[in-house]
Amino acid sequence: MNFYVKRYLIDAMSGMAQGLFASLLIGTIIKTLGTQLLRLWQNPLFDFLVTAGTLASDAKVVGAAMAVGIGFALNSHALVLFSLAAVGAAANVSGGAGGPLAVLLVAIFAAEAGGFVSKKTKIDIIVTPAVTVLVGALLTTLTAHHIGLVASAVGELVVLATNLHPFWMGVFVSVLVGVALTLPISSAAICAAFGLTGLAGGAALAGCCAQMVGFAVLSFRENRWGGVVAQGLGTSMLQMPNIVKNPKIWIPPTLASAITGPLATCFFSLEMNGAAVSSGMGTSGLVGQIGTITGWFEPSSVALSHGAVALSPTAFDWLGLLLVCFVLPALLSWAFGSVLRRVGWIKEDDLKLWREK
Repeated sequence: MNFYVKRYLIDAMSGMAQGLFASLLIGTIIKTLGTQLLRLWQNPLFDFLVTAGTLASDAKVVGAAMAVGIGFALNSHALVLFSLAAVGAAANVSGGAGGPLAVLLVAIFAAEAGGFVSKKTKIDIIVTPAVTVLVGALLTTLTAHHIGLVASAVGELVVLATNLHPFWMGVFVSVLVGVALTLPISSAAICAAFGLTGLAGGAALAGCCAQMVGFAVLSFRENRWGGVVAQGLGTSMLQMPNIVKNPKIWIPPTLASAITGPLATCFFSLEMNGAAVSSGMGTSGLVGQIGTITGWFEPSSVALSHGAVALSPTAFDWLGLLLVCFVLPALLSWAFGSVLRRVGWIKEDDLKLWREK
């Protein structure tokens, strides 16, 4: 059971998220950069940026990148890996707004089917791609559209619920997605699969930032600046071995997320309308913040389907982004951590990342 959970829930989702980063996310950033620069100065180079970003974020390209990422994470043989590009492109287009979840499920089955016959015959160059593509095409035809509808409906439900009940859903989404970010699963893939944008995306972003910035500040005594960079710009997942040893160290950043989530939704009205994958990235490479800024100027197709509109950010919007993503998680986690250290729930070196052998 542990093998299958790791293979399909952790590894495959992580591979899908990397495929999203390398196509949709970077494409959206490049396109937005070119678009904003063109407003200032008409230049062929900026036109090229828009073109390149548009090509990289095309639904077929994104689907192919996700499927290849999944196959790579599953250690698929070369012919299986290459064949998954066609499978992913088809599944993502057929899945519509819920395409990422369709790609995840279809690509896993197609990769395993191709791996089952790979290198088993003398005409492997024909058999392996044929089996991979046919299984993927069959599953795409039968299920991708329906999987996409379900994923899209769940995402719309969460977005709608957050708009109707911003406080409680702000707490729920922030804590849940933040915890997922620190666990060895992909919060980014979850957000992408269900299209979490708008206020729900803002709450998800707040929760992820609370975990990453929170652990970076909370463990500064043990890990110094190296820990700040590794966790604040990398991932809070580095603390999982320490969390297993002492789960109480998870309390400060989780409490912080329970506060910053509703502040994001109720007070700052912080919406994350860029690529939905950015909602689950937190401060990792500042992708979450770049996605938010991108969404202000040019909302993603998923965000547009949820009613998002482009806007000119005010000083209050910038202040909200700064406070929710950086300042408040740092202050709250430090304050909660100080209390827990004082009562003995967190002891010396409980948060240490690099231990001497």
